Amino acid sequence: MSSIAVGPLSLSIAQGLMLVAFGVALFAGAVAGRREQVSVGGPLTDVLLWSLVCARIGFVALYFDHYRDDPLGMIDIRDGGFHLVSGLIGCVIAAAWELWRHPRVRQALGIAITIGVVVWALPWGLIKLMQVQGQGIPDVAVESRDGKAVALETMADGQPMVVNLWASWCPPCVREMPVLEQAQESHRNVAFVFVNQGEGTPTINSFLDEHDLTLRNVVLDRQRQVASNTGSQGLPTTLFYNASGQLMSVHHGELSSATLADNLTEFGIDTGDNN
Repeated sequence: MSSIAVGPLSLSIAQGLMLVAFGVALFAGAVAGRREQVSVGGPLTDVLLWSLVCARIGFVALYFDHYRDDPLGMIDIRDGGFHLVSGLIGCVIAAAWELWRHPRVRQALGIAITIGVVVWALPWGLIKLMQVQGQGIPDVAVESRDGKAVALETMADGQPMVVNLWASWCPPCVREMPVLEQAQESHRNVAFVFVNQGEGTPTINSFLDEHDLTLRNVVLDRQRQVASNTGSQGLPTTLFYNASGQLMSVHHGELSSATLADNLTEFGIDTGDNN
């Protein structure tokens, strides 16, 4: 499973673990602070927020060329662009500041932060390792727009492959399509495959015409087998496979040109960024 469905929302495993870790940290801080009758909720929330802000700033700095002409995109976190190392640095700095600033909660806050980081980091690292080592291209057949069955794995043709799961009714799918359309032209050494989930050919053709999109490798997955086989609970989801058919990364939600470039670096592909 690569995502978790929470009502109408779909969270990546990393996002779900972060929420769980924060809840556990709050509980641990409350227990640790009970004897001193102190609360760590405020300082702990500040540490989390500053970690996320630093992670976003680090990502934007790394892929600044993609945001140069779109200043509002820098604060549009719907693309999921966060830099792990920058976030961890922000966490350390914010934690040190809060520990110095609030000496009465120092012990309880230190316990809460330590437990929260461990609860997030260990499962995330294990899941990431299992994901990368254990998953290949799903052994399923999809359908071309002219009705021919084709094995998904054969569409890579020996190249790295980007598999985008989408539907016409999904607003984030619509917003990211121009980014993917441009990418398929810029990266001819990567096979971009657009796997529609659950819709028919007339709907797909109408969607492509309405949005004036020229996409190669648009196929149908009427039974949503690809999503089922990859554990994807929401749309859009984009899967990145190397030339050996090994899953390198999964992006849940809308892609921007920056987050697409970030994932393509998993293949060692030069995206033109100074990173």
